[in-house]
Amino acid sequence: MSQAWSATVTRSGQDVTAVNMGYNGNLGAGASTTFGFIGSWSGTNPVPAVSCSAR
Repeated sequence: MSQAWSATVTRSGQDVTAVNMGYNGNLGAGASTTFGFIGSWSGTNPVPAVSCSAR
């Protein structure tokens, strides 16, 4: 991954985790937020999978 915004991104081996920033981590009912990243994939590794969960 080369860029990310609206999240703090860390990497551990093949796993990449994006966690909310201080300004978008406590939203009211019905509110939403987004984050983004720019990455690339090539070679023989499997296609990356993306999942999302609340913390």
